Amino acid sequence: MTLAVILFANYFFYARFDLAYLALIPAVSTIDFCIGLGLQSSKSPGFRRLLVGMSIVMNVGMLAVFKYMPFFLGNWAHWTGRPPVPWSLSLPISLSFYVFQALTYTIDLYRRDIKGTRSYLAHLAAVSFFPTTVAGPITRVDSLLTQFDKPKKLDPATGGRALFLVGLGLIKKLLIADYLSQNLINRVFDFPNLYTGAEVLIAVYAFAFQLYYDFSGYTDIAIGSALLLGIKLPENFNAPYAAVNIADFWRRWHISLSNWLRDYLYFSLPGLRSKWKIFTYLNLVITMVIGGLWHGPSWNFVLWGALHGGGLAGVRLWQTWFPPPKKGAAKPSGLWHYASILLTFHFVTFAWIFFRATDFATASAILGRIGSGTASFANLNRGLWTVLGIGIAAHYVPKKWYDFSLNLYVRAPFYAQAAALVALVIGLQYVGQTGAAPFIYERF
Repeated sequence: MTLAVILFANYFFYARFDLAYLALIPAVSTIDFCIGLGLQSSKSPGFRRLLVGMSIVMNVGMLAVFKYMPFFLGNWAHWTGRPPVPWSLSLPISLSFYVFQALTYTIDLYRRDIKGTRSYLAHLAAVSFFPTTVAGPITRVDSLLTQFDKPKKLDPATGGRALFLVGLGLIKKLLIADYLSQNLINRVFDFPNLYTGAEVLIAVYAFAFQLYYDFSGYTDIAIGSALLLGIKLPENFNAPYAAVNIADFWRRWHISLSNWLRDYLYFSLPGLRSKWKIFTYLNLVITMVIGGLWHGPSWNFVLWGALHGGGLAGVRLWQTWFPPPKKGAAKPSGLWHYASILLTFHFVTFAWIFFRATDFATASAILGRIGSGTASFANLNRGLWTVLGIGIAAHYVPKKWYDFSLNLYVRAPFYAQAAALVALVIGLQYVGQTGAAPFIYERF
């Protein structure tokens, strides 16, 4: 009965965006389930490769048709000089997260890392699990299937933790991310030439924190919602702007995506076992370029991915030349540690410009305004400085402070928890009277 309710919720969630999902998602999920049955029963290497290849082609092909075809056709028309081919097949929310999550099942079966399931209902519920639909975290289907088999009862501590995460996610989204977006970031990125270089620079810094609070806020809500159903989702963020290099950043930012790219793409690329070390660096760049394109059909995302791929390759090369100290050895000085954090943050923030800008022209205008050296803060009000300051400070608070707040809420009586939630709802309604903006990653 629980699986039926979860599946109904999954499909209801999709149907709210477009009824076409009610035909598309069950169809591809059914095919993947049948492929999974074949992978569980077949011992023929050739047939198994054929089955997993069918799953990959079907899922990636679906993503190409509904998300990337206008991009491909537009570029083909530009390169060949032919008129663009009209394309009307598109859906209101991207299938990127569904595709990556669904592929974990068939690829893991092919690699014999999991046993799989023969429950059609469980498979349909797992691949389309609604808390992860819009923006993850990308969860291995086997992890969800295992939890479906052994559901946990909702005890007071788990319920309190879930509500705390949902409330925290709403605060991140509505009180920080949306405020920064509506009061500065959208305006600057839409019309950068109307602002001074200093204001544009502050907007770029603000976007780094808007994106973090928007995305991590959704993740908190997703994890909390799943906990209310007795399902534990993987963590997706761990103070990413405290990273000491780009590799460390990707161990902290969108952890489920970086793990997917590593486990299912990077390790599958040719040349890793070659004596030619160039493949190690080249495959890092290829992986991140594909990861950038996964975010959206835009050359801006390709460049963003290439920047991070180059950064990862640079870190790998540096660590080859200067291996990190072993356990027990003297650690680098505190000054070098904080300088590494500052340098990494600015590299990531620079790359965010291409992530946020709609095209290269906008990104160029943003960089041009920053390079102009003009300084004025007339368009930055006190509220903006306050919210940005709170966002920066909250990101760098020690983890033990977060754990203390969480435990304090969990241990509080139910009426105190309820009162806190009511106060939060009233506060959010007062502050966010213009309504909530869509989650940034909803379009990916």
